[in-house]
Amino acid sequence: MTELRLGPTPMPGMGDAPMHMSGPMWMPSAPPTLERLLAWHPQPLPLEPVLCLLALAGYGLAVLRLRRRGDRWPTLRTAAWTAGVVAGAAVTCTGIGGYGMELFSVHMIQHMVLSMLTPILLLLGAPLTLALRALPASRGRSGARDLLVRLLHSRFTRIVSAPMFTLPLFIASLYGLYFTPLFDLAMGSWLGHEVMLAHFLAVGLLFFWPIVGADPAPHRPPHPLRMLELFIGMPFHAFFGIAVMMSAAPIVGFFAHPPASWHLDALSDQNTGGGIAWAFGEVPTMLVLAALFVQWYRDDTRQAARTDRQADRDHDAELASYNTYLNRLTTSNPSTRRRP
Repeated sequence: MTELRLGPTPMPGMGDAPMHMSGPMWMPSAPPTLERLLAWHPQPLPLEPVLCLLALAGYGLAVLRLRRRGDRWPTLRTAAWTAGVVAGAAVTCTGIGGYGMELFSVHMIQHMVLSMLTPILLLLGAPLTLALRALPASRGRSGARDLLVRLLHSRFTRIVSAPMFTLPLFIASLYGLYFTPLFDLAMGSWLGHEVMLAHFLAVGLLFFWPIVGADPAPHRPPHPLRMLELFIGMPFHAFFGIAVMMSAAPIVGFFAHPPASWHLDALSDQNTGGGIAWAFGEVPTMLVLAALFVQWYRDDTRQAARTDRQADRDHDAELASYNTYLNRLTTSNPSTRRRP
């Protein structure tokens, strides 16, 4: 069994002065193996497991509420939400969480999953739509459903979901964190580390919500523009990975000196982490593109069905009006008339 170090743990920095992570954190003392990385190892304060359980329970109760009143909820959306929660738990409640505070490469796996895979799966679960359908309507006073509607239509939501905000934030969360002292500052305490993990998830949710989210959003461009926004943002992850791999020195002090007994080189491990960042972008890109094509097809199908129903109701008045317009153009243009 992996031996754990509890409490404030000294971590060497770029120089000789050690850095300390304060708070109830556990760190593995044995070198990483696949079994140790995937083993269940929540932190002494099990914040992530509790949040994951609450996310699953809340979603499940909302689906159950819909079914009890006779409404249906797509099984694929439930599966996507569950997969997103499980993916988040896999990198925060297992050995990855502990080894991610010792090795840059493992930390980068955690970062990529939380910012690029978990958000996509959660958004495909359409949690806002489910909440709007499951929450009871207010009677005479504002309830949770009214507050959610106000938040979705608020100026704040319009700003934070706009591409001019989400795209720079998505990029800055990489370069601004790792190439400045912010990362070492955040890793100095339990609270800073937890805030950083929450930041990864929040940035991913904001970036992918207008692109692939199944929920209503203030900004919902046409599908080709959503693909363009995706293709603009994704290469920056690849560039970041290349920059990390090309670095001749550790880019953050926290991972400059892995445990000596593990016989691991910091630069080699950092190069592995850069490769992970460079290659991981392919996974969410393909997932988002597949989801976009499915959504595009369904939107076109629903639009065609609405058009057919409207044509049945008014006996295809729109087509008849267009044909009449063409006939008027033909009769009013002498050059289109037949000459004897």
